[in-house]
Amino acid sequence: MDGCFQVECSEGGQSDTASDDEAFRSEVDAFLEAALTDELREAGRETTGLKSSRMACADWGDKLRKRGWIAPSWPTAYGGAGWSAAQRLYFENACAEQDAPILMSSGIRTIGPLIIAEGSSDQKARYLPPILSGEHEWCQGFSEPHAGSDLSALSLRAERDGDDFVLTGSKIWTSFAQHATHTFLLARCDPKSSKGDGLVFLLVEMDRPGINVRPIKFIDGEYETNEIFFDRVRTPAADRVGDIGGGWRTAKQLMAIARSNNTTTGLLRRALRAAQRAVAEQGDADSDLMSCLASLGQRVHEFEALEARAAIGQLGVEPAPSSSVLKLLATELHQAITELCIESAPYSDFAQAKYFATRAATIYSGTSEVHRNILARAIGCP
Repeated sequence: MDGCFQVECSEGGQSDTASDDEAFRSEVDAFLEAALTDELREAGRETTGLKSSRMACADWGDKLRKRGWIAPSWPTAYGGAGWSAAQRLYFENACAEQDAPILMSSGIRTIGPLIIAEGSSDQKARYLPPILSGEHEWCQGFSEPHAGSDLSALSLRAERDGDDFVLTGSKIWTSFAQHATHTFLLARCDPKSSKGDGLVFLLVEMDRPGINVRPIKFIDGEYETNEIFFDRVRTPAADRVGDIGGGWRTAKQLMAIARSNNTTTGLLRRALRAAQRAVAEQGDADSDLMSCLASLGQRVHEFEALEARAAIGQLGVEPAPSSSVLKLLATELHQAITELCIESAPYSDFAQAKYFATRAATIYSGTSEVHRNILARAIGCP
């Protein structure tokens, strides 16, 4: 699909008229044509992980901020673009088509929307403007050495001491923590609790004394994830979202946001274009390979339609299982595309790096098995 379908906006009204839709698409296309330099396009094409190079992200982020498009889904009242689901999808796909750098900002995509929905007035005033300006860069502190897919088994301690919590323990597989100014995390504030009880969801500055970040080297030589160690780190109890002891509910709300946008149609289209280039570079491809490529292209079209319906609540299930549908299908499709890419160009450094980078896609934000269980419960399976 090219993004020109008609849907109802998430606010409940009807989508823009055909002329307004055409004007919006023309505006996006003209902006991308003018703003994307050859260097930025190359950075976008060369991206194999979750985001493009820091230099490209900084340059592209500045251009989007000046245009007012850094946060497409945020309401205009909080500095966002306030776009409809159809507009966001068109912009995402247009960026993919034009090889724009991938930003994948945790601040814009996950913690910002959560603060808008659940944060206090003080937190909105304190955190949202620096997220938009790029002053604050966030990372997610959820997984631990013994609490990955079973996140509720986490053991990072948050001991109350006056107006503060004192954090002791560690997190692991934290993407881009080495560059982050802040982290949002789950910690256990009741030592006698278990599973999802007795947790607190905290917003923590990364420069607090006692925090140590150790990058983890990937098989492709990149450093995208990290371990974070907390050695009696003091952080204000007021810097939390939700109730003390009610962190699990807050975390589930955030994960519903994250799972619905960590692998988008735009990201799938980027991977598909890379596979198409790999096939073209090999010259005459056999019919089986071309058939597989066409089949993957059709699956991307189908996922785009599903993502559009999910954005306006038309999947027929609650938001949490709806996000599981998107995460499950998108990550497995992403892997299938990169598998075809490396099959087509087994000696390509890019194809190898992209293949390795997507191996974890069906693990992070909950494994495929976890999401299948969520969906089974949603439809009433025993």
